[in-house]
Amino acid sequence: MAPSVDDHYHPKDAISNGVNGALAYGGAGLLFSAVQTSLQKQNVGAWNVFSRGGSMIATCAAAGGAYEFTTRAAANLREKDDHYNAGIGGFLAGSILGLRTGRMPPILGWGAAGAVLLAVFDYTGGRLQGFGKDPEVDEYERKDMLRKNRRRPVEETIAELGEGRSIRPPGYEERRRQRLKETYGIEISPVSADPNA
Repeated sequence: MAPSVDDHYHPKDAISNGVNGALAYGGAGLLFSAVQTSLQKQNVGAWNVFSRGGSMIATCAAAGGAYEFTTRAAANLREKDDHYNAGIGGFLAGSILGLRTGRMPPILGWGAAGAVLLAVFDYTGGRLQGFGKDPEVDEYERKDMLRKNRRRPVEETIAELGEGRSIRPPGYEERRRQRLKETYGIEISPVSADPNA
């Protein structure tokens, strides 16, 4: 079977993705540093975010930029867009996180952990919400189908829950009047909203 036009790999801009990743993850590092500074007991200035948390900001920016750049560059070199690219980028990002220790075993360990974690995450769909919905199916029709699929007969619900508590099957009022008459000896006549009755 001949490959179609859509089967070809389309290259991605690795440099712009790397810069955007560095800015985004650097912003996240700045947020974490600001939260750490705000939780300190002593009164510190606003520049403490950069003086004490500068290394965290730089590490987050470097790791995020390296991950985004390496993932796109590996995809461009391999001409495939699969989970191995995320593993390569995850290894580099994890290694950058391990650089703070200054020793080789943590650098390799953080790199391996990042590679496995991000490759598995990308392999399983890259989403925390589960599988994506089919864009061809209308949302209202999908939910209506789910309601009909899960619908149970009213007789089964009444058998499990019993009558009362706003569950009133056919003949409920007559059975209620009979139970009240047997238990308490009270005769209850039905009330009609019709003024001509």
